Amino acid sequence: MKKRLNVVVAGAVVVALAGGVAGPASAHRDSEFGRATLTGFASLPALTFVPASEPSGHQLDTAPVNGVAAPWADQPVQGFSGIVRNGDGTFEVMSDNGFGTKDNSADFVLRIHSIVPVFRDGRVDVIGGINLTDPDGHVAWPLTRSDRVLTGADFDIESIQRAPDGTYWIGDEFGPFLLHFDRTGRLLRAPIPLPGVFAPENPLRGTTPNNLASSKGFEGMAQSPDGRTLYPLLEGTVAGDAPGTLRMYEFDRKAEKYTGRTYAYKMDAPANAIGDAIAVDGHRFLIIERDNNQGDAATIKKIYLVTRADRDRDGAMDKTLVADLLDIANPKRLGGFGTTFRFPFTTIEDVVILDNRTIGVLNDNNFPGSAGRTPGVPDNNEFITLRLTRSLDADPRLLG
Repeated sequence: MKKRLNVVVAGAVVVALAGGVAGPASAHRDSEFGRATLTGFASLPALTFVPASEPSGHQLDTAPVNGVAAPWADQPVQGFSGIVRNGDGTFEVMSDNGFGTKDNSADFVLRIHSIVPVFRDGRVDVIGGINLTDPDGHVAWPLTRSDRVLTGADFDIESIQRAPDGTYWIGDEFGPFLLHFDRTGRLLRAPIPLPGVFAPENPLRGTTPNNLASSKGFEGMAQSPDGRTLYPLLEGTVAGDAPGTLRMYEFDRKAEKYTGRTYAYKMDAPANAIGDAIAVDGHRFLIIERDNNQGDAATIKKIYLVTRADRDRDGAMDKTLVADLLDIANPKRLGGFGTTFRFPFTTIEDVVILDNRTIGVLNDNNFPGSAGRTPGVPDNNEFITLRLTRSLDADPRLLG
């Protein structure tokens, strides 16, 4: 019998994840924010590559996808799945694992890119980056490359936080694992597994059945304002938990271990997914929730303000709508769009707080597979800024 997990929300033991039928989504107890306004639009063309890098896409079908045929002579700059604000107008963004699966991403090098959105010109400049590597042999199982440069066949990286010491903590979906890198991209210790949870690709599970679906590991990861605690959030429901309910864990960064405290996020519908999670203060988070559709078929692309409190006692954190990404006011017609702006991408996986009334949002373009902006044309990587109708009242340490 599977060991039952006690889930803590605001100090109470919650039984929602122990099984049974999910109830309605957690009530939105606070007044919802009004309609967000587009204040900035910048775009990085889909066909952007790391100069003088390495060939990629050889495990893909050579038939064109959205008019683009693989392989390529260099590494694509694509699939942004995590973002770190530098405070000087530049950002670090982390590419996804590659081309969607472990099997087709062995020649995609895992990388953190440095970018600058130039909103006055509507463009995103790529100004550098670092590859992720394991030269010291911390990964105990075989890697794809003998030089121990990490690839999309080794890890599916989806979330990132930079610690106060400048090192990076990255959430993976193949374990799921937490990965700790120095500021040059060098792995510092063995991947940290999540106790009791196994994705199908987990190389350590042996004969233990997986209890998490493929590509449903640590999609989002917040960090407390003091930098001591990480809050990794699964994208999928663990077997036996209430459908549509996700676990957010608490990890003591200095002790390098999980605290045992876990919180529940209840999606609006079990078929939805989350795209990112970041901290607003010591007890509140911004979480992207989305459906799996794109273009005109997209109906749910939302950002919620989530608190660890469970005032309605439904077994999950309370959530308040901050922005509907399919209904954004665009009075200045930024980006050449109409007065209503839509962010209609399959995967929207980056949110960053710029000030108490402004957030940045980026998509993962799943190069070359997603075509949410224009049918048949691969999506660019878009960086938008939104003005909120209310202040987030964020912890000042997160606004520096």
